[in-house]
Amino acid sequence: MRRRLVTPIAAVAALLAALVATGCGSGGHKAAASSTGGTTTQTKAPATTHATTTTASASTGPGALQAEANSAAAGDIPDNQVFLVFANHAARYSMKYPEGWAQQGNGDQVTFRDKNNIVRIVVGRGAAPTQASVRADVAQLGSAHVESPPHAMTISGRPAFKIVYSTESAPNAVTGKQVKLVVDRYYLWKGGRRAVVDLGTPQGVDNVDAYRLMIESFRWS
Repeated sequence: MRRRLVTPIAAVAALLAALVATGCGSGGHKAAASSTGGTTTQTKAPATTHATTTTASASTGPGALQAEANSAAAGDIPDNQVFLVFANHAARYSMKYPEGWAQQGNGDQVTFRDKNNIVRIVVGRGAAPTQASVRADVAQLGSAHVESPPHAMTISGRPAFKIVYSTESAPNAVTGKQVKLVVDRYYLWKGGRRAVVDLGTPQGVDNVDAYRLMIESFRWS
């Protein structure tokens, strides 16, 4: 009689042990999957963001020009201004600039400046610009406001695009006033090389004729 009772008890104990083992294994697997899934998501998100930022940085044009609120106000470029030819052999272009303006940079990025009159030329590899690509490029300049949409034109016998945007400087530390800079941006292209030329003028200053002379003097070499 005792031998008949031992067998069911042992069987029940074995069954309970199996159920406990199965339950623990299932729960452990779900916890591991949940943990792994969370780790994967957290790892991929920063990597994707970084890749997007890098790609955007490599494919878009330079940032927006901004005036300096603490800089002395710049006046119109005089009608008798003397212009010199700047030949950039590294970036393979030339362009006229006003004599006496300070030059900064070399190679692929050069800036000429007279107080808040600013001219910047940035050259790099890139596809031929289109109206859509120019609009998208300037849309990524968070601090810029488009004053005039892109339109096609010809510079030195080659197709080009022009768009006008504006920016405001940081407030002056003493007066709190900001300087609004109106920028004519030109996109020029030749054989896989793209030049983005920004010509910035403080609001209220008339540099139309001088800047026209400068951009029309641009030549690829």
